[in-house]
Amino acid sequence: MKNGDHPGHSPSHTAASAFSGDAAKSYLEGPPRQVPGFSSLHRMAALLMAERMPDDGRALVLGAGGGLELKALAEAHASWTFDGVDPSADMLQLARQVAGEYGGRIGFHQGNIDVAPEGPFDAAVCLLTFHHIPIEQRLETLLQIRRRLKPGAPFVIAHMSFLQSEPERSIWIDRHLAFGAIDGTDPARVENARKAMRERLHILAPEEEETMLREAGFSGVALFYTAFSFRGWVAYA
Repeated sequence: MKNGDHPGHSPSHTAASAFSGDAAKSYLEGPPRQVPGFSSLHRMAALLMAERMPDDGRALVLGAGGGLELKALAEAHASWTFDGVDPSADMLQLARQVAGEYGGRIGFHQGNIDVAPEGPFDAAVCLLTFHHIPIEQRLETLLQIRRRLKPGAPFVIAHMSFLQSEPERSIWIDRHLAFGAIDGTDPARVENARKAMRERLHILAPEEEETMLREAGFSGVALFYTAFSFRGWVAYA
């Protein structure tokens, strides 16, 4: 699942229910509009992974529903294979459709990180997902990702991350909504999205994100992407 008009994409039961049925069908319109540099984020992820992945490398993709990053990564490297994990059956079905001709190189797994194959993987990527994972589940999720990676393998992660003290938190939520707005959007819909962001998303400040990556045993944590309300890091198992 992913970021979208329904602000939920994530390895959790709540997010899975948020990305079912019509919400899954409308997902493909959301991220390219709401995430600055969306296609470039996929390209940067592929480049960072390729620095250490072999030509026949295998990558774990957590939060793979929708399939946009699976398609982009498969297009970028013709010999890579992937295991995509997502809790939503509807979003995984959408991923199969979006991945299309690349489906033969992708294994699809419904559930959270605990259903992912043991690997070991040459790289892992998790885009626009972690802000849906409850804070108390974050460290365990990172630990499970890390133990599935080969030593030194890259992990690319990007999601919403901004200061959580006020007034900064409210300012960044308003900025995020303004960036993704479409002319003529019903104000009530915007207010519902604001309420959902406040109540359903689990956002940490960038410094806290980096600390947690290190606590999970990742090294070389480096910021590579900062775009309005989003941040992205590369780190190594």
